[in-house]
Amino acid sequence: MACRGSSPYLIRRKERLLAIRDHLAQNLEHYLRRNRSFHEQDRLYLRHLVPEGVRVLELGCGNGDRLAALKPVRGVGVELSPRLAAMARERHPNLEFIAGDIDQEGCLTPVQGPFDVIILGDVIGQLEDCQATLERLHTLCMRETRLIVTYHAWIWSPILKLAGWLGLRIPDVELNWMSSEDILALLTLAGFESVRREWRILLPRGLFGLGGVINRYIGTLPLIQRLCLRNYIVARSWRQASARELSTSVLIPCRNEQGNIAAAVARMPRFCAQLELIFIEGHSQDDTHAECLRIQAANPAWTIEVLRQKGKGKGDAVRTGLDAAKGEVIMILDADLTVPPEELPKFYQAIASGQGEYIQGTRMIYPMENDAMRFLNFLANRAFSHIFTWLLNQRYTDTLCGTKVLLREHFVRAFALRGFFGNLDPFGDFDLILGANKMNLKMVEIPVRYAARSYGETQISRFRHGFLLLRMVAVAYRKLKAI
Repeated sequence: MACRGSSPYLIRRKERLLAIRDHLAQNLEHYLRRNRSFHEQDRLYLRHLVPEGVRVLELGCGNGDRLAALKPVRGVGVELSPRLAAMARERHPNLEFIAGDIDQEGCLTPVQGPFDVIILGDVIGQLEDCQATLERLHTLCMRETRLIVTYHAWIWSPILKLAGWLGLRIPDVELNWMSSEDILALLTLAGFESVRREWRILLPRGLFGLGGVINRYIGTLPLIQRLCLRNYIVARSWRQASARELSTSVLIPCRNEQGNIAAAVARMPRFCAQLELIFIEGHSQDDTHAECLRIQAANPAWTIEVLRQKGKGKGDAVRTGLDAAKGEVIMILDADLTVPPEELPKFYQAIASGQGEYIQGTRMIYPMENDAMRFLNFLANRAFSHIFTWLLNQRYTDTLCGTKVLLREHFVRAFALRGFFGNLDPFGDFDLILGANKMNLKMVEIPVRYAARSYGETQISRFRHGFLLLRMVAVAYRKLKAI
């Protein structure tokens, strides 16, 4: 029932809500059939956010169908109505269901965590004290846990209330009037940090298949997406993201970079106790490989590995280095040193402190040296940054900066997703960007001073690789947006 100290109004509201939920157990199928298109699209996007085979807790689980659709290795649902909880147990005997009021302090005590994903659905609109309930979720979280909050956009409130009066949707009590910005503020107060946001389902009716097409291709457009019915917020527990000491491997792909190898080591700061440098030489036409071996022998105080890639492209070089790397943190440093090695301690601090999980540089904040970036490249970088900010709903100012930092386990998982996105990216940059977005990692950009080359020539072809990047945009749109 209502929380201790609740006002008579809140007590009556909770009693009405319990009565509605209990009654719903008798005619839930009627409402689900009537709004089948909406529920199918909601589950579709949640399946995009939640990988199969993880531990999932859903608060306000109803009959358990949405939880079951996510195919968790362990699924636990909490439902206010004992009748709905009993229905869920009967429908999905392989999952766990608890009847309880998550507004009550001890409700989640029997739940054995932690979980990889916690879903707080529309039930957030029914809570008496959203902040207190959110704060109690920390005990069920770990560093990797993602909290997914789903709720309707506030502009839809009058329409949803009218639909309830007309019997066109599941009945409800007076709901909390919250925009997505209000939810973000509550998450911050409760110790959670937003990772990403999404707006979905512009048209909640099927209309013989037309609704799905509109939602996929029109409802995801800039500005229009803010009119969608459904808001999704992915957050993580800031209280679990504590600082720690991590070993680090710096991967330095190098092709025709003989004149930069010595400087890469000489200028490298020792920013952690266990630091290794891995040069991956890629079929150079100069003596880059011999220079790597000379620098390795001349610097016994450093842990340096020298590898030769069998394939082609920076992405293949990074994957080759990853196989040999021993560090918990993996950094990519381009051997042209246009991003100075002296900047790497900032990247290490950002990931070791827990401030971010996918860290990349941005060259678009500070003024650049003359000739550091050609004008057409600058325009392309700006364009791709705006496109990917829209595609991923995370702000990017420089998608093409080569300096990227992740935990080793996230590197491995990102590259494992290449089959999902297609093996199109020879550089590996978009493998990591798209993979990090699919994994719901917290992205942080760090401004760097971009320098002009002191040796060699760029390996990038503006037009050939530009067309390839446009193909990557199409893949990202199809796999991450138009779903």
